[in-house]
Amino acid sequence: MRAIKLLITILLALAVLLTGVLFTIHNTTPVVIDLVWIKLPEASLSIWLISTLVVGVLIGMVLTSARSLSLRARLMSSNRKQRIAEQKLETLQNEAHKVT
Repeated sequence: MRAIKLLITILLALAVLLTGVLFTIHNTTPVVIDLVWIKLPEASLSIWLISTLVVGVLIGMVLTSARSLSLRARLMSSNRKQRIAEQKLETLQNEAHKVT
């Protein structure tokens, strides 16, 4: 099973690499990106598109990580509150058994 997973991972990586190479080869047209406040240097279309994809993926990873850390902190807080409540319950149950 482990070998199959490794083989599938390698095949997917090669497919992505091949797609990237073909994309770069077929999109060599030089373009200039003109933003309102700045004009970016001329580069091939594939460079601009791949750069945009990479920046988008990185921004997505940062935002997802921030949200994940926030949720993890809330989970730890809830777990701590649950432990305290369970300890109080156990204490009360022990006191109730002593009274009876």
